[in-house]
Parts: sequence; structure tokens; C-alpha cells
Amino acid sequence: MNAIYILWLRQLKRYFRAKARIIGSLGQPLLFLIALGFGFGPIYQKAGQGNYLDFITPGIIAMSILFTSVFFGIEIIWDKQFGFLKETLVAPVSRFNIMLGRTLGGATVSTLQGVIVLVLSTIFGFRFHNLAMLPVALLFMFLIALVFTGLGTAIGSKLDDMQGFQLIMNFLIMPLFFLSGALFPLSGLPKALVIVASIDPLSYGIDGIRGALVGASHFNMFVDFGVLGILTVILLALGAYFFSKVQI
Repeated sequence: MNAIYILWLRQLKRYFRAKARIIGSLGQPLLFLIALGFGFGPIYQKAGQGNYLDFITPGIIAMSILFTSVFFGIEIIWDKQFGFLKETLVAPVSRFNIMLGRTLGGATVSTLQGVIVLVLSTIFGFRFHNLAMLPVALLFMFLIALVFTGLGTAIGSKLDDMQGFQLIMNFLIMPLFFLSGALFPLSGLPKALVIVASIDPLSYGIDGIRGALVGASHFNMFVDFGVLGILTVILLALGAYFFSKVQI
């Protein structure tokens, strides 16, 4: 447990030291929030759907968590190339504990990133429909972070090329985000898109955050929690397996 805590704390220190990285990672979510929230807001309101900024804010929060979480896998490749990972792996600690500590640290950082986006969104006009449900929203945010940090760890453990990692992640991330219902309601869509959204794990995370923050859930918050919980266990196990096979 001590090793897990140390690695978790190390990831947090990395995050808070990289101030430029914090600011840079907020650029894209804020661009989406402002450009789409205010750009499509009047159209969405005329269609009788309410406040579009309230609708997309959970999706933009999830996008920030998704991008930050998945790209933690590139740190494994970086550490492998420069020998830092070797120093960690030779310690008398199980590789599972090392992977778990890194993953929990990455998930915590990603969740903090989502919280920052949530706070900034209130400046632009987002309002909580039920403040008492904020802890539930934070739980869903952390589950999203765990799922995709586990995914990034699994892929990063198998690759040695940072450019290859970025190509694979871009191939996965954009479809995961755009087909998740982050920017549009899932009700009334063509059946094919509904099926795709239903197998997109990010859909359940966004739906859970949206249900907690604005009281609008497409699936069911218990279904969202169950799906994310199962995926967390699967991807953490997968990440642990691939991480245990890393050659140093």
C-alpha cells in the first residue's frame, strides 16, 4: 500500500509542477464549451430542448478527463525510453502495485482536470440543477478516469513508439467522444447510431454526469454505474497484465 501511495503522490506532483500543461490541456475543452455552447445554444433552445450549455457541459467535462486519462499511457513509453521505468520496476514491489499506483495517480489528475473544467463552466453560465448530486458526478468522473487511464496503461505497456501511441489514441479518442452523445441527445437518433452509442463506454460516463448535474439521464444512472464499474475492473486487469509483461 505504501508503494501505491508513493506512486499516486508522484503523479500528482508531476501534474502540479507542469503549469503549462495544465493551462494547455484546458484550451480544447474551453473552446468546445464556448464555441458550441453559445454558437448552437439559440438553435437548441428554438428546438425546445432547453439550455444547450447545460446539456454539453457534462460532455466537455468527460472529454477533458478522456484526453488526460488516455495520454497517461504515453508516460509509460517515455519512462521506458529514458530508463525511469527500470528504476521503478527493480524496486522490491509487485508490478501490480506499481501499475495501480500510477493508474490511481493518473485517474486523480484526470478527475482534477474535469473539476477545473466544471468550475470554469459555471463562469460561462452553467448551473447545477441539484447541488446535492455533485458527489455522484465526481464519482462518475473518477470512474471515467479509471477506465481510460487503464486503457492508456494497457496500450502504453505494449508500445515503444510515442508517435505510434498518439496515432492509435487519436484513432480511438475522437470516435469515442463524438459518438458518445456528448454533443447531441441520444433520443431520436437513427438506430445504427443508438447502437454505436450504446457500446461506447464514454456514453455511460457522460450520461451519469449529466444525470447527476442536470437531472437528464438517457440510460439509467444505475446502469451507467454498473457498466463503468465492470469496465473499470476489466481494463485495470488488462492494464495490469500488459504492464507485468513490460521488458526492461
